Amino acid sequence: MTGEADLHGSPRPPRPSTARWAGSADTIAGTIPVALDGHRQIPILAAPGIVTVEPGAAFDLSAVEADADGGLDKAWAKEALAGERARIVALQERLYAERARSLLLVFQAIDTGGKDGTIRSVLQGVNPQGCTVASFKVPSSEELDHDFLWRYHARVPGRGMIGVFNRSHYEDVLVVRVKGLVPDAVWQSRYGRINDFERLLTESGTTVIKFFLHISRAEQKKRLEARIADPEKRWKFDPADLVERKSWDAYQQAFADALGRCSTPHAPWLVVPANHKWFRNYVIARTVADTLEAMDPRFPEASKGIADLTVPD
Repeated sequence: MTGEADLHGSPRPPRPSTARWAGSADTIAGTIPVALDGHRQIPILAAPGIVTVEPGAAFDLSAVEADADGGLDKAWAKEALAGERARIVALQERLYAERARSLLLVFQAIDTGGKDGTIRSVLQGVNPQGCTVASFKVPSSEELDHDFLWRYHARVPGRGMIGVFNRSHYEDVLVVRVKGLVPDAVWQSRYGRINDFERLLTESGTTVIKFFLHISRAEQKKRLEARIADPEKRWKFDPADLVERKSWDAYQQAFADALGRCSTPHAPWLVVPANHKWFRNYVIARTVADTLEAMDPRFPEASKGIADLTVPD
């Protein structure tokens, strides 16, 4: 190994590759939040009416009634939603101030399943500075040049943030599978890598809540027809949706396999009956609020002496 040259061309003695790391040891150590010491698993507290997929077991999606409403009253649920939103707003402020951990909300659904509407409803009033939303479409050429998880990992929320994935890393075992974009052996191998990825996030201080919005085939037809009929919603309609609808059964099987194979103790899948938007919004908001409360983010302690300061006239 040759030594580094100074400005005059004289060689310097070689330094170990870890030297620069050693010089930054205090800085690096200071980025590890105290909250991660003795990391504990945060329970994902699903609201009543949501189906939690049992880890390690095959899952029958057709057994979940998409039209279920948990026996709740619509007017009551809409009123209760406001209270859950207020809890999320207050807890998000504490999470942002603490800046030690993060929350990732993953939303998957078939076309018209309600991902956009759910995100708008549940996170209404949340400070935009503490929230990020990533929507994953067809990968770019740059993204295709990397491993399949690269583009998702880059959008994971930082400490103090609530992150939202509108579609997610599961696209690579869903649409990729249904459309036959890669060999079967490739997408089959991805279930384990997805589980490893989510475990890494969890152990690094990111609580992951995964929602599958479950609607019926009849409900999808109704929502597609509504988009066509409303001039202000036609921009959301893509004729390709009708082509995708022909693959309904294939998508349902792909969803079921992903839910069963990637529901884990650290990141379980939650199936939300989503034909009724008011029910969907309430139970998801309550789940987010309850889980944030279990995380118990806290405002950091102020510097000593601040309480005794006075502001001059």
